[in-house]
Amino acid sequence: MKNILVAGAGHIGTMIAELLVSTGDFKVTVVDQSAAALAAIGKRPHLDTLALSVTDRSALASAMRGRFAVVSAAPYSVTGAIAEAAHIAGIHYLDLTEDVATTRIVKELAKTSTHAFIPQCGLAPGFISIVGMDLVRRFEKLDTLRMRVGALPQFPSNALGYNLTWSTAGVINEYCQPCEAIVQGKLQSVPALEELEHFALDGVQYEAFNTSGGLGTLCETLDGKVRNLNYRTIRYPGHRDAMKLLLQDLRLSERPAVLADLLEKAIPGTPQDVVVIFVTATGQRNGRVWQESYAHNVYPQVLAGREWTAIQTTTASSVCAVLDLLAAGRLPQRGFVRQEDIRLDEFLANRFGRAYSSDAGTRAETVALRAVS
Repeated sequence: MKNILVAGAGHIGTMIAELLVSTGDFKVTVVDQSAAALAAIGKRPHLDTLALSVTDRSALASAMRGRFAVVSAAPYSVTGAIAEAAHIAGIHYLDLTEDVATTRIVKELAKTSTHAFIPQCGLAPGFISIVGMDLVRRFEKLDTLRMRVGALPQFPSNALGYNLTWSTAGVINEYCQPCEAIVQGKLQSVPALEELEHFALDGVQYEAFNTSGGLGTLCETLDGKVRNLNYRTIRYPGHRDAMKLLLQDLRLSERPAVLADLLEKAIPGTPQDVVVIFVTATGQRNGRVWQESYAHNVYPQVLAGREWTAIQTTTASSVCAVLDLLAAGRLPQRGFVRQEDIRLDEFLANRFGRAYSSDAGTRAETVALRAVS
């Protein structure tokens, strides 16, 4: 039984712990500084809690020692401290961060680590890079790779066309930080909220625009191998303009805490969400210009006996699948591991990764986790 520490007792951290424990193959301790958040999780066989500030590197490293791995489900602002503690403790490290600066810290730590350091194990970055690289491998010469992901309400009912299904601070950070892209063969930094586009999938109209962090390490991996590579977040039409008004015209990008407070007090959450994934690659195959796409929607599902939202399902299932593959020896056991190093077929065949394969429609679907991965 692998002993895992999960840092963060929020919606995602709780689900990660529940999924891992439900298999009978993992023992999990959830660490958080909030006693109330830990109390909501409760204790039972193979699931424990520990009240501790994740910014206390020494205490956190002590809590990590002797465990197989730590999974960071904490805010991006403290993820670097968790990675440093894992390096001190000498255990495997996984996270969900979309923050580019944090990933640079993790990559540097991995150079001298005795274990695997695997950042960006969520949806985007994360699964989207696994899909993108799977399409890339089908071409003799790649020209363009376009990656689009959105976590959306199924029934939008406000001017933003949005409900709070993810970390508010994380969303604001993605909307403000510069974005990596490859444009005409050159690695560039492009502004967030720009390059607005509109498209339809299954009769539903969407827009997409630049946001930070979604590409993970793909720009570095594909530099010199692709003419155009970009990532954009999917929203319902009109969302980008409203956020641009708030962030740029009203200059709330300079006061992100104020904007987060406004959104959290005015925009409701919802359990009725959908994750939209749309990736398109073009290039040369057998002497012809060719295009292949991956388009899939993920809806709320029942996992480990509880119903979870689509964004919880995709995020938690993804990092659990990567951890499971690591535990099974299917991934490198030392150094920096990129998401694009993971094969899509192995990911989807994994007991946690199968949540991405489910066709749940608009209802919750139960996915068993005890099957052999």
